[in-house]
Amino acid sequence: MARIGTSGWVYPHWRGAVYEGDQRTWLDQYAAEFDTVELNGSFYRWPPDARFAAWRERLPGAFEMTVKAPRGLTHARRLREPETWISRVGRGLHELRGRRGPLLVQLHPQMERDDARLEHFLTALPPWIRPVVELRHPSWTDEAVFSILERHGAAYCVMSGAHLPCILRATARLVYVRLHGPDPEHLYGGSYSDDDLAWWAERIREWERAGHEVYAYFNNDGEAHAVHNARTLKRMLPPDAAPSPLTCHEVPVGPADRDR
Repeated sequence: MARIGTSGWVYPHWRGAVYEGDQRTWLDQYAAEFDTVELNGSFYRWPPDARFAAWRERLPGAFEMTVKAPRGLTHARRLREPETWISRVGRGLHELRGRRGPLLVQLHPQMERDDARLEHFLTALPPWIRPVVELRHPSWTDEAVFSILERHGAAYCVMSGAHLPCILRATARLVYVRLHGPDPEHLYGGSYSDDDLAWWAERIREWERAGHEVYAYFNNDGEAHAVHNARTLKRMLPPDAAPSPLTCHEVPVGPADRDR
């Protein structure tokens, strides 16, 4: 079964619609409903190792936390000389142990294609880390880049919304989908329709039948759309059925101008 969750969980505007009571219990309430979450706060400020250990102790045994790589690595350094950051990231991820999900590496939207830098970074990662690379600049869309990801067992991040190209490509056993929201006017806004979610459910089943494990996270947090959409997608994932064609129904419109 695919893992479906949201990008982040600490949103004050989810109070009432999703959460009740003290904010310190929100992660527990979230984990009672979903079996994965994408940690986004790590992008802005990398947590101490003890925080990862505390999450490990707190989360249920079947739960996995995906962790977003720090912007110091992806945006300030743009993957240059990554070894120091990789060491720090590895220590934190090690503390998650059985609760450890993939590592999301979201590149700067203005970072143009650099095959050698990407290859060096992926080579430097410990083999126990499952990397996912979100390539936001259009210059990365090339078969040679996909081949680099495949050689290193790194997943290409399939993107929906936020003015990003939607390319249905599996470069590893892991398939990773970020659903940023369907609103063309507002980044990370809007709620996916049931028809949209049914379409994604079919794609997930296709990937699963091809032997992939799928992680999908909703990033349209406004008005708790992310949670509502995640709940709906979980409910509507159908049993095996004849799939519709594996093509994307979104139009590529270029890189986003904001990082999430």
